[in-house]
Amino acid sequence: MSDSDDEMPQLSSASLAALQEFYKEKEAQENMLKSIHGENESTHITFDENWQLSQFWYDDETVNSFVKGVIHSTEKTGKIALISCPTLYNKMKKDSDGRQVTLFEYDQRFAVFGSDFIPYDYKSPLEIPRELAGDFDLVLADPPFLSEECLTKTAVTIKFLSKKNIVLCTGAIMSELASRLLGVKKCSFEPRHKNNLANEFWCYSNFDFDKALQ
Repeated sequence: MSDSDDEMPQLSSASLAALQEFYKEKEAQENMLKSIHGENESTHITFDENWQLSQFWYDDETVNSFVKGVIHSTEKTGKIALISCPTLYNKMKKDSDGRQVTLFEYDQRFAVFGSDFIPYDYKSPLEIPRELAGDFDLVLADPPFLSEECLTKTAVTIKFLSKKNIVLCTGAIMSELASRLLGVKKCSFEPRHKNNLANEFWCYSNFDFDKALQ
């Protein structure tokens, strides 16, 4: 065996560049995570919409309204689940006052939220930790697609996680199915997005969420 056989394999320039990019992204994620969970640090991380994932962010007023309503609807020891609505996390976490906030989300960018992030794909609605069954005092969900399949499978997850209160955000055209699957009714409050959607968008709940917004 020659000396050359004992040499460590050398990475190609393309592989080395890819590895450097990986470590750069990892460092950026770690820095973002510190900014979220560090003491006395504000949560100002923003993410661009990924339209291929059917992401459409709420406007600031809607975010504030959701957070206010959810906080008013849960005790300080309560647990809150956010399904497919990642941009609510920062404000919800900041104003949680001790409440546990858990994000179930497909987009891996939001893994920077650490242990509060649980990977979630609506196509596999029960591929989540079994110990979370009936663990959340309030579940707020915004299924990514306006389809019967997406809402039906997301509803399976909602019912699995929910202890009692449910808030659902989806299109007006899904109202009948939403009522049948989850027993929710349309709220007076109507969510709005930074980029106006062509489809009429409603908020539904199985309790008086409008009262919690007052």
